[in-house]
Amino acid sequence: MKRAGCLLLAVAPAATVAVFLLTPAHDGKGSHRSSASQPSEADAKAAAEEKADDEAVADLPPGLAAPAKKELAQEILASAENSTLDWRGQYGYIEDIGDGQGYTAGIVGFCTGTHDLLTLVERYTKAHPDNGLARYLPALRKVDGTGSHQGLDPGFSTAWKKEAADPAFRAAQNSERDRVYFDPAVRLAKLDGLGTLGQFIYYDAMVLHGPGTDPSGFYGLRESAVKEADTPAQGGKEKTYLDIFLDIRRKAMKAKNPNRDTTRIDTAQRQFLYDNNMTLKTPLQWKVYGETFRAP
Repeated sequence: MKRAGCLLLAVAPAATVAVFLLTPAHDGKGSHRSSASQPSEADAKAAAEEKADDEAVADLPPGLAAPAKKELAQEILASAENSTLDWRGQYGYIEDIGDGQGYTAGIVGFCTGTHDLLTLVERYTKAHPDNGLARYLPALRKVDGTGSHQGLDPGFSTAWKKEAADPAFRAAQNSERDRVYFDPAVRLAKLDGLGTLGQFIYYDAMVLHGPGTDPSGFYGLRESAVKEADTPAQGGKEKTYLDIFLDIRRKAMKAKNPNRDTTRIDTAQRQFLYDNNMTLKTPLQWKVYGETFRAP
């Protein structure tokens, strides 16, 4: 079964997310200044809080960011996104899965309709101007936010697959995955007092629902969960909080499509939680779409 598809498909504006959670993954663009040279009091306070958070995170165990755990995270994610553990085989993946978001492509399902694919190609083109995708940038900007293929067919899919053979483009996909999804998810999970499993649950939610602040985006879902249960950092029980967070995620998935498969939660993440495998200790076994996967 290919691609579960994105739910919350627009990437939240950098400034919005930065203000919401002070995450460093959005380059700090859009920060409001009282003048071109003098930061406002709010900016200074935000910077101090972000620095304190960075120091707190730096003192914590690596968790999901440890190389072996990060590799495992990509495999579990790939099982839900592409029905395979071979996540490195997905750099050249591209298809329209009929979810109204245009083409879905690459290792985390960058979409032509959700801004993240456009951002990836823009950043890649800045570093590698002569790449085979650069000529599609005008079309990508026009279809951004829609499901249209206008200006992309018939050559964009072929160009994507060809570019995916270039190590530089693979590195660009890795970098954008980390910048937009992995790093901010793991950072916030650690600040919320969550262990390795909780960090993965946040990461999977960030990829599937998108880093949006509206009720169906990752930050909106987290906000809903915090209203129902304290995070461990707030004195709550980790398992209780994660159970509620998964409930809220599942409802969001079903709200989008009542027939949507939710096994990435039901027989994978929820199973890890109920097994008290809070560190994602291997060997690990889980099911997605009825298929069993194992990590030694």
